[in-house]
Amino acid sequence: MASSSSTPVQAEAFPDGVTEYVPLRGKKYDLKKPHIADQPITLQNWAQHINWLNVTFIIFVPLVGLISSYWVPLKWQTAAFSVAYYYYAGLGITAGYHRLWAHTSYKATLPLKIFLAAAGAAAVEGSARWWSRDHRAHHRYTDTEKDPYSVRKGLLYSHIGWMVMKQNPRRVGRTDISDLNEDPVVVWQHRNYIKSVVTMGLVVPTLFCGLMWGDFLGGFVYAGILRIFFIQQATFCVNSLAHWLGDQPFDDRNSPRDHIITAFVTLGEGYHNFHHEFPSDFRNAIEWYQYDPTKWFIWVCKQLGFAYDLKTFPQNEIEKGRLQQQQKKLDQKRSTLNWGIPLENLPVVSWDDFVAESKNGKAWVAIAGVIHDVGKFIADHPGGKTLITAAIGKDATAIFNGGVYEHSNAAHNLLSTMRVGVLRGGCEVEIWKRAQSENKDVATVNDTTGLRIVRAGNQITKVSQPVATADAA
Repeated sequence: MASSSSTPVQAEAFPDGVTEYVPLRGKKYDLKKPHIADQPITLQNWAQHINWLNVTFIIFVPLVGLISSYWVPLKWQTAAFSVAYYYYAGLGITAGYHRLWAHTSYKATLPLKIFLAAAGAAAVEGSARWWSRDHRAHHRYTDTEKDPYSVRKGLLYSHIGWMVMKQNPRRVGRTDISDLNEDPVVVWQHRNYIKSVVTMGLVVPTLFCGLMWGDFLGGFVYAGILRIFFIQQATFCVNSLAHWLGDQPFDDRNSPRDHIITAFVTLGEGYHNFHHEFPSDFRNAIEWYQYDPTKWFIWVCKQLGFAYDLKTFPQNEIEKGRLQQQQKKLDQKRSTLNWGIPLENLPVVSWDDFVAESKNGKAWVAIAGVIHDVGKFIADHPGGKTLITAAIGKDATAIFNGGVYEHSNAAHNLLSTMRVGVLRGGCEVEIWKRAQSENKDVATVNDTTGLRIVRAGNQITKVSQPVATADAA
């Protein structure tokens, strides 16, 4: 989630081949000239690397407010209004900048757009046009060099560093903002951004507290400056903590994560893993117990006729994503366990050699066409030594699968670790076919860490019906 104000040039994406550029409002920029961000920081040029406008808004002004609070008493009315105004400004970012303009997850009437644009200005996080442009780049180029606030560059950089230090605008990924350029509310707010910020961020809370209960100074310090500081830092956490702390229930290829604390301080934006996987959904939280007041605000606006065309991703596809991630984690865990030598790596042994080796001292038992060496397990066999030694040199498939005892899942798993060969005579081909068919839904043989994926389907010793023994044949 993007935050804070920026120079006008950062609101744009530069087409290839352009050598000079005029932003929506401001001076012409020479794109041939090397950008300061691409030059090393030295004692002589360090001040040029700093984005002083952003530093003023997000560091110097809050510092003044924090120092002033030592002498300015906090009235309860001002405290209550500060919280209420925090939520109003927060909705301007979450319901307005983020879900309406950056992702177009729903449509809004003109009154609601004006309401949200004014609220967004009260949060002092840049214009809706600039904010949405960088946020679209963040989604398109997540965790790459073109991500304007990639957490791969460091937690502190993604939280605040990308704003206080100048960036080369040509290094930020290109995105389409033609729809924003056609929205009169967005364009007006962008052109009148500084006026909007001063009015909604400082003048309105100061006048409200002053005219209502005579607390002009308290309104300026608490409902104005310090409220802005808290809402900015909360939003910055979505750029940093939401890409570093929490769970990844839908996808773990990139950094976004779900965390309830981030959700609480950002009016529901903390379910970031879901959001990055399904960005067009007007919800961030889909479970009844998850905190997402922005979702309910948009829903209420729909009931009142101010919002419409609310987008939701099909639940079937959401569950697919959740299940695939769960399966991925299971496969990664399975790949660390010993499931026995893969069938295709086992030597093929004839029946005569199997019998001969068994008579020469090897404790070999054949079950479902696979030869197992049970020598080290004879003393620990729960059914006693007699039963297991009686099966040496024989086909014990029927015995193992209910002829004497219907062995447990754990017994089949343990048996798989004792594989030493596959019986020859056409049987081995059927075994490999069966092993392959039981894993027909496996897309790859290795997981993302490069480890082999082994599923429970490799328990080929577990057959549905007892089969005739080789002796009987």
